[in-house]
Amino acid sequence: MPRFYCPPPLPTGGTFDLPPDAAHHASRVLRLREGNRVEIFDGIGNESHGVINELSGKRVVIGEITSGNVNRESPLQVMLAQALSSSEKMDWVIQKATELGVTEIQPLDTERSVARLPAERTAKRLEHWRQVAISACEQCGRNVLPAIYPPLNIMAWLQQMKALSGTKLILLPQGAASLHSLEKPKGSVVLLIGAEGGFTQSESDSALHCGFTPIRIGARVLRTETAAVAGLAALQTIWGDFI
Repeated sequence: MPRFYCPPPLPTGGTFDLPPDAAHHASRVLRLREGNRVEIFDGIGNESHGVINELSGKRVVIGEITSGNVNRESPLQVMLAQALSSSEKMDWVIQKATELGVTEIQPLDTERSVARLPAERTAKRLEHWRQVAISACEQCGRNVLPAIYPPLNIMAWLQQMKALSGTKLILLPQGAASLHSLEKPKGSVVLLIGAEGGFTQSESDSALHCGFTPIRIGARVLRTETAAVAGLAALQTIWGDFI
């Protein structure tokens, strides 16, 4: 069933006009017709079902609306702290991280980050990333959008994380621990992933000083986008809802 994001509040009855972007996608891309059933969700956990009653021009009207909330969120709360990479790779990471159930995404400016995001472009890029996450939620069935924060310098962010309790992991090729050797987290998890060239020695040392545990996933060195997806999938397999 086609799914569309609609900002809250969702309608509880009557009829409802899809927002312009969703209406365009429904009529011009998916080429839906009157009588087709659809789902709408608000990004904060609510979902409704309905039927297209009217489709004309840029307007798509939904009727026969009923709520049908389904919890598809993982019991494992994960923040992905991802070093900035090229735009296509970053989009791919955000898309796949959303599908894998991540709850927060913190982009980081690291010394070896290939991409740089000037301050004047931050708002536009954040909105772009949010749309990537929305599309991923529409596809995978999630009703909750992950929070995506403005990029921060990794050293400043690590100082913020220093006082944070809980499980903090940094993926390093030379990491001594595997996920199987760690105790199951009692709270949320932070997963820190480096840029294309990895972390500098000072960055990795600072992370360890701030309480991050160095872990490895297999014997091979992974690309930054592969590392994020592999790490999240491993977390969900061992401690989350991949059963």
